[in-house]
Amino acid sequence: MPAGLPGRVGYTGRVTELSEGAVVARVPFLVDERLQVVGRREPVTVEPGTSLADCLAAIRRTGTGDSVFVVDAAGRLVGVLTERDIFARLVGHDVAPIDLGEPVETLMTTKPHHLHLDETVRAAIELMQTGRYRNVPLLDDDDVLQGVVRPHDLLKYLAEAFPEELLNLPPRPHQTMKRAEGG
Repeated sequence: MPAGLPGRVGYTGRVTELSEGAVVARVPFLVDERLQVVGRREPVTVEPGTSLADCLAAIRRTGTGDSVFVVDAAGRLVGVLTERDIFARLVGHDVAPIDLGEPVETLMTTKPHHLHLDETVRAAIELMQTGRYRNVPLLDDDDVLQGVVRPHDLLKYLAEAFPEELLNLPPRPHQTMKRAEGG
């Protein structure tokens, strides 16, 4: 490796052009991007007045989420019903049987935390860390629900920015190669 060239020998034996410091330097730019650039999921939505049984069926039917978003006729976010809302009622101090025929409004969280599409990836990461949210609803300028972002979506977005670094990882990350593969 030429003197002064930042780089390292990856699993393939190639010298990457990026030092660890250069990779770290790119991360702030990635997390300051707008949430518009992150792939988001289609939210599971119901209308106000939907029974709790129908909400649970919608969650089970999709198999990808643990919440259902309540939106009005204009698509604006009214509330969210999460598995935590249900479990809190089941194991709370005043344990009462849940009538699955009740409307979603009896258990949903009103005014849920959300972000707008023009906010940053950093804001989503901070909300997920500090509020322990797994599903962050994304709204447009008119407060219409546009999608949901999950930690997996943010991780995928960040990982796609470093394809060479990730593809050159050894099968066991702690593994150190004594010589280049095939050499």
